[in-house]
Amino acid sequence: MPHQDAIDRINSYVDQHGSEMVAFLRALIRIPSYDSQLGAVGEACAQRMRELGFDEVRFDDMGNILGRVGHGPRSILFDSHIDTVGIGDRAEWGWDPLEGKEEGGIIYGRGACDEKASTPPMIYAMAALRDLGLLDGWTLYYFGNMEEWCDGIAPHALVEHEAVRPDFVVIGEPTRMNIYRGHRGRIEISVVFKGKSAHAAMPHLGDNPLYRAAPFIEGVAHMDDLPVHPFVGPGTIAVTNVKVDTPSLNAVPAAAEVYLDRRVTIGETPEDVLAGVRSLPCTDSAEVTIPLYEEPSYTGFVFPVEKVFPAWALDEGHPLVQAAVEDYRAVYGRDPHIGKWEFSTNGIYWMGKANIPSIGFGPGDEQYAHGVLDQVPAAEVIDSARFYAALPLFLGARQR
Repeated sequence: MPHQDAIDRINSYVDQHGSEMVAFLRALIRIPSYDSQLGAVGEACAQRMRELGFDEVRFDDMGNILGRVGHGPRSILFDSHIDTVGIGDRAEWGWDPLEGKEEGGIIYGRGACDEKASTPPMIYAMAALRDLGLLDGWTLYYFGNMEEWCDGIAPHALVEHEAVRPDFVVIGEPTRMNIYRGHRGRIEISVVFKGKSAHAAMPHLGDNPLYRAAPFIEGVAHMDDLPVHPFVGPGTIAVTNVKVDTPSLNAVPAAAEVYLDRRVTIGETPEDVLAGVRSLPCTDSAEVTIPLYEEPSYTGFVFPVEKVFPAWALDEGHPLVQAAVEDYRAVYGRDPHIGKWEFSTNGIYWMGKANIPSIGFGPGDEQYAHGVLDQVPAAEVIDSARFYAALPLFLGARQR
């Protein structure tokens, strides 16, 4: 079998450091990193990469952590977002969500599944290739980033502000140890209905925008003729928020905003999506716009992006997918399942905007993401390092 000696050496390295990876993940879970506040958890990643002898470790201007080994002409970036959603109501958890509890071979806690679990195996896989002399013309990056509040903004800034553009990307979002090659995208839409405020005791003196928002929302609920792609699936639409501009609960509102999450499939454009929304009832006088994300990161860095997150799919015959399949078979001794995510990832930028070939592979099951059962099998954390480390071997052979 090609690369068998190298795989044996990788396996030996992973076995030797498996318990370190698990302990490292548990330590990362103990560091809160919600609301994109990833400075402390990023520093923990930086410290581990320094200890493992990475060639370069630095924070970018946005506050994401970047580590590098090698200086070859070809590059692979391993993408793992290390921010998380909040913990919500602690009473709903059966354990401390920031404990990093391990029980029965499962690690529990906020971010265990989504997505701190891919960080230790990515970092140790890169260290393995360096220590074993297997880099063979590759530059490898680990990119621990913020993603939860705006998919793709971190890689967008890395490429266009920091001038780091990899040739290939591996996204560590949970895939149940399968190979994923795409997912739907989304476009966020704000629909504002303007009115005229008045005392609620004299509503005839005002113009209540909620009375136009209501049939619009009903139209959204029956918008069931959206495009379908055979791989990534159908477009969908949902109302996710309604808020009013009002001086009082005893006043007719001056304006009402309806916020939409429009999941898009392959081939849909922002213009198509906006046209569909504008075809719904009562939009003649409404402001229908795609908002701009321009919130400062925890470092104060601002990178404005429109809330357009394209769908993407890497062709199954692409060399990156085929190398991943060969890698999987060689490392695990079975054929992989090739699939897609239901949710969105940084792939919306890597492939959706920048057209950089990308795949997904990570420990954990996405059904546990964002919930109070957030968890990942410890064995998957360890075993995923074998796949990450061997991928450059098979991809390199296809690039020669």
